[in-house]
Amino acid sequence: MEENRKIRLGISIGDLNGIGCEVALKSFEDSRMLDFCTPVIFASNKTVSFQMKQLKLNIVFNGIPDASKAIDNKINIVNVWKEMPRIDFGQSTKEGGEYAIKSLRAAVAALNKGDIDVLVTAPINKNNIQSEEFKFPGHTDYLAQELDGESLMFMVTDTLKVGLLTDHVAVKDVSAAIIPRLIRDKINTIEKSLMMDFGIRKPKIALLGINPHSGDNGVIGKEDDEVMKPVIKEMSNMGHLVYGPYSADSFFGSDGYKKFDAILAAYHDQGLIPFKTISFGQGVNFTAGLSKVRTSPDHGTAYEIAGKGVADESSFKEAVFMALKIFKNRTEYEELTKDVLKKQRLKRER
Repeated sequence: MEENRKIRLGISIGDLNGIGCEVALKSFEDSRMLDFCTPVIFASNKTVSFQMKQLKLNIVFNGIPDASKAIDNKINIVNVWKEMPRIDFGQSTKEGGEYAIKSLRAAVAALNKGDIDVLVTAPINKNNIQSEEFKFPGHTDYLAQELDGESLMFMVTDTLKVGLLTDHVAVKDVSAAIIPRLIRDKINTIEKSLMMDFGIRKPKIALLGINPHSGDNGVIGKEDDEVMKPVIKEMSNMGHLVYGPYSADSFFGSDGYKKFDAILAAYHDQGLIPFKTISFGQGVNFTAGLSKVRTSPDHGTAYEIAGKGVADESSFKEAVFMALKIFKNRTEYEELTKDVLKKQRLKRER
């Protein structure tokens, strides 16, 4: 990152027929937001102008050919395409999916080149993005391929952090997918993220059981006893502060989650239902474990209100602030660990 410039925050526009463009633009409608970062939206001048007219937004932006030309203190629009795509607010269309992926691909390419520092992704429709060229169930899987590291879907606020052992996996396939190696990898990823991205020196992590009541000692399934418990014991013996498996039905209602820095849920809805119930509108989806920082709001395309100008940008704005916070924490962590390694090397040389 160049000296004396603000953090460049890339934004992939998401489904053009949803609320992605609206919440992104509304987040930076207040010019004070430009004090924190330089937004770079991957779409086109024509597309953004159309959205602004429809949503009755009055925002000045700066059109640029690529992200490296972004100017601080302005909203920058990278012209990824020249034509004007058809926009049908509230409808799931093939074209809507195609342009969502064009925006995403361009943003990720800029992220890998270092033209932007972090990425916030507006919501996509997992159905209309599918094509011969793009066969991923969502952002997380695509980013795991394009960016180095082991990805972890991590839903976060300042006070609640929930990671997933399995994310976009059908419920019928969850038990087979949860094997000892996966559990070890996800524990290591979530622990490293808590230290590096959130500044927690010795993280304390809870794991939720796979079966109701964590299997009731084998009465309702053996996976918790035969797969999860041995790995938790092994990791604990190695010095990791990992506990469980806890029965998911009472864990959140009893405020058990407040005793831990993060919770690792066995599958998607087990983790996301309580997370969104407790923190809807304030939560952020963070892809932990990757070489670059990516966040997104905790909601979808919201077709039912798209184009009406009533979408709440709170979660998107939280995703912006979380991306900036994680980027700064990670930069500081890397500097500190460099210093430690340098001191250790000098000590050995003496």
